[in-house]
Amino acid sequence: MQIVFLSPLWMIILFFTLWPVLQISCALIALAIPNRAYDPDSFFYRSHRFELEGKLYERLFAVKKWKHLLPDGGAVFKKRGYKKKKLESFSKENLELFLVESARGELTHWLAIFPFWIFGFFAPPYIILIMLAYALIVNLPCIIVQRYNRPRIKKILKMMNK
Repeated sequence: MQIVFLSPLWMIILFFTLWPVLQISCALIALAIPNRAYDPDSFFYRSHRFELEGKLYERLFAVKKWKHLLPDGGAVFKKRGYKKKKLESFSKENLELFLVESARGELTHWLAIFPFWIFGFFAPPYIILIMLAYALIVNLPCIIVQRYNRPRIKKILKMMNK
């Protein structure tokens, strides 16, 4: 329900300012959560049967063809961030950390979808749908990549443990 009425120009300026603030806030929230909370085997993060160990994302979305085009948000937070785009090491410790950071990245993007409704305070109702579409377009590819990569990394770890 719109409660603040702005000119179209100010509404656009607000939206282009507010989205980055909200998305960075979601990333900071996810960074503040300790690593132990990101269990890749928990219900939320584990690969479910319908995902076919990540193969679903390759079949439906051809994820291998475009995942390299996504930015790596871990590079933004130099002190606390973890770069997931290219693995620096295939050590067991690094792969386990990758799983944790992949779960953190997924949570970050799920959190970044939900603030779309806030724009309803400043804009007519149809804008909320546009903001939801934007949030999904921007965040779902990142979620898909995390859900695609985690089972593959787990498979490598399993082979290392044998």
